[in-house]
Amino acid sequence: MRIILVTGTGGAGRTAVATGTALAEARAGRRVALVSADAPAGTATAADTLRLHAPDPAGDFRREFLALQARSATALDLLGTAPFEDAELTELPGSPLFALLRAVRDAAAGDAELLVVDLPPLREALALLALPEQLRRYLRRLLPPERQAARALRPMLAQLAGVPLPAQWLFEATARWETELAAVQELVDSPRTGVRLVVEPGPAAVEALRTARLGLALQGLALDAVVANRVLPAGSADPWFAGLAAEQHRHLAALREAHPDVRELPHLGRAPGGPEDLAELAVADLPTAPAPGWTVEDRRAEDGILVWHVPLPGAVKDGLSLVRRGDELLLGAGPFRRNVPLPAVLRRCAVTGAALVDGDLRIRFTPDPGQWPKPTP
Repeated sequence: MRIILVTGTGGAGRTAVATGTALAEARAGRRVALVSADAPAGTATAADTLRLHAPDPAGDFRREFLALQARSATALDLLGTAPFEDAELTELPGSPLFALLRAVRDAAAGDAELLVVDLPPLREALALLALPEQLRRYLRRLLPPERQAARALRPMLAQLAGVPLPAQWLFEATARWETELAAVQELVDSPRTGVRLVVEPGPAAVEALRTARLGLALQGLALDAVVANRVLPAGSADPWFAGLAAEQHRHLAALREAHPDVRELPHLGRAPGGPEDLAELAVADLPTAPAPGWTVEDRRAEDGILVWHVPLPGAVKDGLSLVRRGDELLLGAGPFRRNVPLPAVLRRCAVTGAALVDGDLRIRFTPDPGQWPKPTP
């Protein structure tokens, strides 16, 4: 399955571009799934092979909470706790992000050939894409799998005690969350997943591009294309209109200088009003950009070190941070952070330096003589 993730600056029209792209591909005969919380009315019936999946934050939260409450009903009764009813539950902050991840997972489980995901604005989208990996790390740290080795005894102990053991449903819930998060992370990390950035040509466009490239690269993702939306036609006889168009085209030139693939979409002169308008905002299916390779260079023969190359386009030296903790490296680049597991070959080494060269972070590792295998005489 080909997956297209669409994000962009606030108000740039990312939902219209995502919907138009999904609609155009469906009308071309492909089976398409669109995940969007804000798709225009009529999208679901605009093409026979288009299926709309709208996240349901409130419904998801109620189902999860009520299921958790039901599993712990006996213990709550002993404590004299009054259970919540469905009607009085309201979603908590952050629920829309989890509902969107669940909608992506459910849509990918169908028979679609193409999945288009209408992501939130750029900063929120970058946090969302990092969320499955982060949560899985937290779950493994707080409730490591080895603690579940005796889970077969818990039903018997619960019968003896007469009360469901909280640890039992906690570990069961953890295992289910791990499975769901792993499925979403697999989709995000798939080589057939691409990311598109929608911007309106203007002063903030190039900065948004830098932010997107850096945030995605830290997650091991690449940007397929920049979609310049609402581009004004050039050549108007009206001086005021011509001035606006000329300014836009200056920003377009800066975008093209910063990124090799910029796709232009015309300004419709109005807000998109239906399927026909949205079809004009479609961006043809593009080749998926290869993910930036994180490679280990073995320079032991020359310098006695190994070098881990981490591509971070747009990073600056002052915004970088590196902290080694066990078998992980806490890597910071600008406003972004990621805990990265070290490759096996580097876990027996000590970090001895780093340098940023043209967007390539080169982290130097020196083998630890106490852990490195000794050569056979």
